[in-house]
Amino acid sequence: TRVACPNRRDRSPPKRPRMNSRSKEKVTAMFRKLFKSSSKEGEGPSKPSPSGSGSPARRLLRGCRDSVSPAAPQDSPFASAKAKKGEEGPSHKTVRARRLMKEYRDLQRLQSSKTDPVFSVELVDDNLFEWHVKVFKLDTESDLGNDMKELGINHILLHLIFPENFPFAPPFMRVISPRIEKGFVMEGGAICMELLTPRGWASAYTVEAVIMQFAASVVKGQGRIQRKNKGQKVFSRRTAEESFRSLVKTHDKYGWVTPSLADG
Repeated sequence: TRVACPNRRDRSPPKRPRMNSRSKEKVTAMFRKLFKSSSKEGEGPSKPSPSGSGSPARRLLRGCRDSVSPAAPQDSPFASAKAKKGEEGPSHKTVRARRLMKEYRDLQRLQSSKTDPVFSVELVDDNLFEWHVKVFKLDTESDLGNDMKELGINHILLHLIFPENFPFAPPFMRVISPRIEKGFVMEGGAICMELLTPRGWASAYTVEAVIMQFAASVVKGQGRIQRKNKGQKVFSRRTAEESFRSLVKTHDKYGWVTPSLADG
């Protein structure tokens, strides 16, 4: 016969209490209710299958995956691109400098390639935003052209000043010498041209186009060189600016008369 040792422990696992059928039904109903309410709260764009296949837990996970999207990494190229979009673009000063540098180089290259250029450009005191332009060629059959030949004047000197918001605003241009009457040249050497006003200006216009337009307008307006010293117009920058502001206001009020293409 075996004698049980009093110090020996029974290592067999304890028996779990068995659930009756009523307890099982209660637990099942509780879990169904729990998953049903969770699936309604976590519904996303995806719809449950019409057959109702899959457990409530799987339907809940599918809804969570569809309604939540992962965040983009901070170092991704898309994030950096969005950050760059928020940055400020180049300033007007930078745009002006780039545009004028390109145009100045192009005009220098153009005039150096010809022995008798129509005009020449040079910087005033090495200032990129202030130019002197010498117009050499005009209509030789015009009164102004004849006056230049007779008086031994080989060019018309123009002064151009480019504002900070160029090329989105026109340059200010005036005649320095010789002193011209008529020809759409006003007091101080201001020039009456719609192209030089904010309303008539377009950023696509080049300096070359402005100069060529002046050469055509001064001839069309029957410009002549002043020969009498008495009653001559005062050719100064301040006078030109005041005269130009006045004509802009006048034309803004009464409009401009644009010549036909056949007239140039």
